[in-house]
Parts: sequence; C-alpha cells; structure tokens
Amino acid sequence: MTMTPGTITGKELFWFNNTLVAIHVSSMAGEDGICVVEHHMPYGDSPPLHVHRREDEVFHILEGRLRFQIDGHERIADAGETVIAPKGLPHTYRVESPEGARALTITRGSDFETMLRQASRPAEQPELPPLMEPTPEIIAALVQLCAKNGIDIVGPPLG
Repeated sequence: MTMTPGTITGKELFWFNNTLVAIHVSSMAGEDGICVVEHHMPYGDSPPLHVHRREDEVFHILEGRLRFQIDGHERIADAGETVIAPKGLPHTYRVESPEGARALTITRGSDFETMLRQASRPAEQPELPPLMEPTPEIIAALVQLCAKNGIDIVGPPLG
C-alpha cells in the first residue's frame, strides 16, 4: 500500500512492526504531553492485547475499518469514528478493511511514544514496510520495551 505523502510530508516516519507511523505531535512539544501519531496499517494488522498503565489511548479512524476489543467488548469503527481505550483496560484492534486502514492515535504522556520510538526503525520510504512475521525474539523484545514504558502485554492479537 502506497501512502498519500501530503499527510505525512515532513513528519518523522517509522516502521513499527508491519505499519508505517508518522509522529505529528510529539509528547515533548507541549506542557500537557499530548502525542498524535498517524498509523498506516495493512489488512489483518493487530497488536497484542495490552494495557496502558498511565495513558488513555484514543483512536480516530481516518480510512478503513477496525475491529476493537476493549475490556472484553468488541466494536467496529469506520472512517470518521473515534474510540477510546481507557488506561487500565486491556485492548487491541484488528484491521478489517482489505485496503488497510489509517488512524490517528492520541495519548497524553510519553509512554506510548517512547516505546514506539524504541521499537521502530526509520522508514526507508513513506509506505508500508515489507510484511514480516514476528519472531520469538522480536516478540520478547517488544514485551520488554512495553513493560519498561508502562504498557503490559496481556494476550495475543485478534485473529
């Protein structure tokens, strides 16, 4: 999937697992620590079930369809909808639209952004990275980085 460069031109771009992320607003930019990250995700992408200890996570869907699971409840969100995963509640999502999805993720605090920066690599171009299956070593490193940054992995991705 090739991205529309107009939305991410001039932004810090990273490949985080199988996604492209653009940091629009860093948590260091203002006193309240608001972070806005744009995610470009392929069909089927799903992070492991996880809990943020100190940050709510807000998702605003720009394109596509996501199936969320928050505290054991599922819901579908389409472009234009906004979903909140309150801190302390286990949550994940899965991209359900065949063309992939694009969403803004908004947090307050630096936990998520710090983990994202530590677990990602600079994007070589403004498009999705080559798909790869996570190895046990990659999963173990992600679990460790998440824990170090106030995020606990508590289950598998959505199937």
